[in-house]
Amino acid sequence: MKLIGKLAWALAACMAAGAAQAEWPDRPLRMVIGFAPGGASDIAFKMVQDELSKRLGQPVVPSYKPGANGNIANQAVATAEPDGYTALWANIGPLAINTYLYKGVELDPGKAFVPVTQLTDSPLVVVVPKDSPFHTMQDLVEAAKKPDASLSYGSAGHGSSMHVAGAALALAVGVPMTHVPYKGSAPALQDLLAGRLSFMVDSRSTTASFIREGSLRALAVSGDQRVADLPDVPTVAESGVPGFKVTTWQAVVMPAGTPQPIVDKFSAALRETLQMPQVRERFERIYTPLVGSTPEAFAVFWAKERADARKLVEQARLQVD
Repeated sequence: MKLIGKLAWALAACMAAGAAQAEWPDRPLRMVIGFAPGGASDIAFKMVQDELSKRLGQPVVPSYKPGANGNIANQAVATAEPDGYTALWANIGPLAINTYLYKGVELDPGKAFVPVTQLTDSPLVVVVPKDSPFHTMQDLVEAAKKPDASLSYGSAGHGSSMHVAGAALALAVGVPMTHVPYKGSAPALQDLLAGRLSFMVDSRSTTASFIREGSLRALAVSGDQRVADLPDVPTVAESGVPGFKVTTWQAVVMPAGTPQPIVDKFSAALRETLQMPQVRERFERIYTPLVGSTPEAFAVFWAKERADARKLVEQARLQVD
């Protein structure tokens, strides 16, 4: 009788869990963002927030936890209840780079989170000020290889996609270049425009207006193919750095242990939202290609990105206290 009672209890528990998952979501979801309101992650989230909320039938509410390049938000989500009501909207930094870049960061994103979907994947653009002596990517590379070279590149901060792309370029070319971190992309761009930096590897959404007006010159894009809005600008690989490819991406993950049926349902809702014409148009306006992958496809991509990030950090000897 005791055995029958235990079996009945286990069956009831399974049925209750299944019913809870079937009813998900029955209350608002919290989307944790590791950067301040108004930043790139927040802007992208706001582009899908209303439509995603309508599709789920519950509000998806942002929860901002800025600091340490996304590490604070990582920790908050990793320790959250894996009940399907907390998710993390993050980029390549906190999801692939920070574990290897920052001293004392023990959280392993691959173990702490489960993949939901990759949202975007954007090549960056190598830019120089209009008065720069570099008119092509080859000019910049040749100058970097001179014995007395002292090229510098700016970024939005340690661990940012701009930092990683610049470090990857220096490693690929085989010469040191000085990284100058700023508190955001805007002040870095101002110093670039003023000629106090040699170049930057920045997002197209940030640099597009400057390129159009002629105050910045685009030398190359960092993806594996040219982009529609800059058809005459070659890739870095085409410009004499074979195999070079660095992109920045955003994705959604949930705490490890979140039931897979909930993950799948949330992923499907996100993917369907990204396919909506009005959503796609919003991202096109900021030069951000959408992906919308399944959890399985994102898991494969994510694993490779983490491995590549570890290799880059070790080879370039990058370390932040």
